[in-house]
Amino acid sequence: MEILFIGGTGNISRDCVIAARESGHDVYTLTRGHSALASPVDPGHALVADASNEQQVRDAVAGRHFDVVIQWTAYVAAQVTLDVRLFADVGQYVFISSASAYEKPPSHWLITESTPLRNPFWQYSRDKIACERALMDAHEATGFPVTIIRPSLTYGVSQIPVAVGSWAKPYTIVERMRRGAPIIVPGDGTSIWTITHSTDFARGLTPLLGRREAIGEAFHITSDEALTWNQIYGALAEAAGVTLDVLHVPTDGLVAADPSLEGTLWGDKVNSTVFDNAKLRRLVPDFRALVPFAEGIRDTVAWFDEDARRREVDDAANALWDRLAVIYDDALARAARAEVVG
Repeated sequence: MEILFIGGTGNISRDCVIAARESGHDVYTLTRGHSALASPVDPGHALVADASNEQQVRDAVAGRHFDVVIQWTAYVAAQVTLDVRLFADVGQYVFISSASAYEKPPSHWLITESTPLRNPFWQYSRDKIACERALMDAHEATGFPVTIIRPSLTYGVSQIPVAVGSWAKPYTIVERMRRGAPIIVPGDGTSIWTITHSTDFARGLTPLLGRREAIGEAFHITSDEALTWNQIYGALAEAAGVTLDVLHVPTDGLVAADPSLEGTLWGDKVNSTVFDNAKLRRLVPDFRALVPFAEGIRDTVAWFDEDARRREVDDAANALWDRLAVIYDDALARAARAEVVG
């Protein structure tokens, strides 16, 4: 099949491109051409355009027909509405949504694809929900062949998945660990979370491409390994070769210090979240996540260690965490003194 990835050079999508190529598909990417990671396709298959610019996309794909289009870079409904026009004759359109779209807080610990979509804490998630609804409306109205995929927290060599970190400069958390600074973990760190390696996500996605049974359906693709945040940070510290110095901070305190954290914390990571992959396995019976977090994060830390240019540090994030550490260390000391006096 001829497959177009809108995106394809990012944290998750790059491994999906590689998996699709290894499965024998003829794969193209469409990006702005600015990725720091090397293109995973041949030069003639790396199309360049702004995906939100209709004419640029039409020019870039002119003369080509794709069996599958996978949209990685749409975050608002207007973008997918544009895609419905641009790719009206595609065999399958795959929209990469987000598992953060599921209701927060969850009403049940086990998440299935029938879990309601509702997130009052994070605009990003509400926008993804709006994208899904626009696409399903198009499917119901005209038969537009959409498949919706909801990744949870997924990482590869270039991303370090933590509850409180720097997405733009992920090495920051390792640098902080290695110099012995306290590591901020929300709550008491016992919330259960599911982290998935990008190669495992690709292992679930690729067999869905071109599958008629996947049209009009939504799937999440995650690991079956459920870890607490304390275990996740512990595995990262071990991969970094350090002893972990954890400071547990209430989520309310983190959000008060930085309101932008409300979405990613209350709207996502502080909730215990375990996923049921039974629906995916009905179509892909052999799907298994093969990369345990302890193994995958060792490879990730090694990738950053290989090249100093990758080890950028987010000074603003460090300053915020230092300020919180002072506040909560002092609060703990005051509480201890009060207990002694009492």
